[in-house]
Amino acid sequence: MAIDFNPSRGATLGVEWELQLIDAETRHLRQDAREVLAALPSLSEGGDNPKVRHELMESTVEIVTGISDTVGEAKDDLAATIGELRAASAARGLALACMGTHPISDWRDAVLAPIQRYAELIEQMQWLARRIQTFGVHVHVGISDGDRAIPIVNALAAYLPHFLALTASSPFWSGSDTGLASSRAVVFGQLPTAGPPHLLDDWKAFEDYMDTLKRAGTIRSIKEVWWDIRPHPDFGTIEIRMFDGIPTMREVGMAAALCQSLVTLFEQQLDRGYTLPRPAAWVVRDNKWRATRYGLDAIVITDDTGNTAPLRDDLYELIRELEPVADRLGCAEELKVAGEVLEHGAPYERQRAIRADGGTLENVVDAAIAEFAGDRFVTLGEVAHAGA
Repeated sequence: MAIDFNPSRGATLGVEWELQLIDAETRHLRQDAREVLAALPSLSEGGDNPKVRHELMESTVEIVTGISDTVGEAKDDLAATIGELRAASAARGLALACMGTHPISDWRDAVLAPIQRYAELIEQMQWLARRIQTFGVHVHVGISDGDRAIPIVNALAAYLPHFLALTASSPFWSGSDTGLASSRAVVFGQLPTAGPPHLLDDWKAFEDYMDTLKRAGTIRSIKEVWWDIRPHPDFGTIEIRMFDGIPTMREVGMAAALCQSLVTLFEQQLDRGYTLPRPAAWVVRDNKWRATRYGLDAIVITDDTGNTAPLRDDLYELIRELEPVADRLGCAEELKVAGEVLEHGAPYERQRAIRADGGTLENVVDAAIAEFAGDRFVTLGEVAHAGA
């Protein structure tokens, strides 16, 4: 089965940000996406790629950028959409936030969005899909040639723990602390075609594998392969799907800068005739689990002989390595936010800090709402002061 890849004009960007609709009084999720989208026809009815759209559950609206050349352009695009979305939501008593899961809402209260393919997914996957009241961020980065897609996907697989740990934001599930940095990674990762990408040899091997899955009846379309990193042939991109729900625009910019810089670095290395690294599959799986469990405190495997290093140290080195690339791309300031996250805490750490200081899970929700609205990290003291 031939799969055509539409090359991109450089390392262009597209960002998808899944937002929670939260009742401003109860702080629980509200299943009101249909009403919110109906109030925004100019954004939600834009053909195949509207700016605001349904996700699996009615507690979610997803905002989507157009094709951007820089991280700054992508952030401006998101901000313009959020301005209209915030007004439509506030008129219905709704606040906006983003975490990988909602700390206190029960997944069993979720309402399925009125989309036929979602109903078919629920019918096929049953409990596995009904639980997916989760939220994430996806970043697309354009590449110049489909033949480069698989080597770049393979190389990026080594960074699954880095992507996840910086953005892990789902320690709580249905009112309980799971003990994980990211419960979302477990909930979504249980789908049969989700999880780490298969490490393949080349584009022909990708085509053959997709053909095998279709022939076996595992998928009907390659869009049903929800790997943590995957080629997107129609868009001409590599799609990085590993990020948990990200609370602030600054951190979304960080994620986009990290992706754009890494993909650009790999493209440059291919231009010079280098062979990109390809981690062992067992290392990729194990490292994803370590970040899922321990977040930034994970000790990750650095080679296929079992050597390890603290993920925090690896992240500091990665940021330094990418600084020249980010500077050329115009996203150096956004990349620096990763250093702030390492210093002040990833979202899961900030949430747990509120609980450790005596706050409630409702306070955690309040902090997420405040972080989204103010585009900055928020403490329990600030939440308590605002509510006083």
